[in-house]
Amino acid sequence: MLKKRCGFTLIELLVVIAIIAVLISLLLPAVQQAREAARSAQCRNNLKQLGLAFHNYHDTHGVFPPSYVADVFHPQRDPQTFDGPQGWAWGAMLLPQLEQGNVTGRFDWNRPAWDPVNAELAKTSIPTFLCPSAAGNDGPMQVKDAGGNVLAELGRSNYVANVGQAEPWGGDASGNPILNWSTVADGPLFRNGRIGARDVTDGLSNTVFLGEHHPIISAKTWVAVVPGAQVCATDPTRFPLTQCDYAATLVQCHSGPAAGELDIIHAPNAPTCHVCQMYSSHIGGCHVLLGDGSARFVSQFINQDTWAAMSSRAKGEVFSE
Repeated sequence: MLKKRCGFTLIELLVVIAIIAVLISLLLPAVQQAREAARSAQCRNNLKQLGLAFHNYHDTHGVFPPSYVADVFHPQRDPQTFDGPQGWAWGAMLLPQLEQGNVTGRFDWNRPAWDPVNAELAKTSIPTFLCPSAAGNDGPMQVKDAGGNVLAELGRSNYVANVGQAEPWGGDASGNPILNWSTVADGPLFRNGRIGARDVTDGLSNTVFLGEHHPIISAKTWVAVVPGAQVCATDPTRFPLTQCDYAATLVQCHSGPAAGELDIIHAPNAPTCHVCQMYSSHIGGCHVLLGDGSARFVSQFINQDTWAAMSSRAKGEVFSE
């Protein structure tokens, strides 16, 4: 008597494989969305940690840190040249509040970050400054001049200070160097700024302090501004390398209509990229840190007047969510 053989026919096997393929195609987007949701939550948590650090700094010093420090412009008002060992950025000033004592205590703060004494330590990667969704965060960023010469290698940051709607690089209306930027900068964080909570009359919960910036547009750092640096778009397949800006954009961004709309990554070869705008890898917008220490997601379709109002600290604008 012949025994029955159990098993799949070829057709049944193909049907099973097809079903598995369909299930995978249905589940994969859900898995990817879950991963991005986790990365987005971590990004938001990073900003909340930075917000807490800002307020602890304020409790200690009575003011929030500036975007970076530099005493005066060069006599010719070249914004890339400073007198003395300046350039330290807001991120470096927050290191004690971020429990980075092992880094803080080893820096020679009397020398620039790019000085050989500090050079190796300045490359340190600190996870709090990095959005897990942003690609291109491997290793320190190379800061170059207009000739492509490497001036320094610095630890990366995906978060930048909000200066406000404009930067008067050429001086005041009479062409004189601007020594007191509190008279012209309408954002909360700017060069040599000494802004306290009392000065943010629009309300801390209504004012953007930090925002995201993606390294594929132009790399940013938590460490310092480097004199002579030229900050350019870093991927010629996506952004023209002629999109360059001043050294200060290593640590800060413009916002509001004067810098165009809040945006995420453009399509390949988009001609409208600007290295000063806020960008992210998240779909639909980016996270920002508000002055009260909270973080929120801002849509790329936000009303322009609302975005401008959120970027200033004391203009008295009234806006709805």
